[in-house]
Amino acid sequence: MDTLRLHRPQASDLDELLDFERRERSHFETWVHPRPAAFYSREGVAAHLSEAIDAAAADRAHAFLIRAHGPAGSRLVGRINLHRVQREHHGRAELGYRLAAQAQGRGWATAAVGLLLPIAFGELQLWRLEAVVRPGNPASARVLEKNGFRAWGRSRLSVELNGQWQDLLHYERLSPAAEALAAAAIPSP
Repeated sequence: MDTLRLHRPQASDLDELLDFERRERSHFETWVHPRPAAFYSREGVAAHLSEAIDAAAADRAHAFLIRAHGPAGSRLVGRINLHRVQREHHGRAELGYRLAAQAQGRGWATAAVGLLLPIAFGELQLWRLEAVVRPGNPASARVLEKNGFRAWGRSRLSVELNGQWQDLLHYERLSPAAEALAAAAIPSP
């Protein structure tokens, strides 16, 4: 049985990440905006890795590769990111994730989010995480809900993807410290 681990991308991941992104390009583009064609080159992915490393050092974003480890060795199966980090007055970040087509349906997205939560709320000391899901992606909504995220709203026709305007469902997850504060602030009946 495979186990999942998260690992921060580094320059040595270049060839594997380039292969992964090229192989999964059409699958990912059904769910997220397409990247420029130049991204899918050795130089494009190298620049992307460099940007990810710089963003983590500056605490603007934190990217992780999702690896499955099993009898056949280790393989890259997805990516999970905390982006748009806002420290002052918010202590928040936005969560995003994507799995290879062949890696879906195994509970790995749920497991990867579960692995990221202690990093987000422990090591990174974030107060809250936010995520958005299109209503046409109920599997992603379940991933969030299984990890304690709560839906808090819907923005109508707020994103254009493949020529169509679509709604977004908004989710949040508070850190354990924020949850404790919220619970203490609610008066007992």
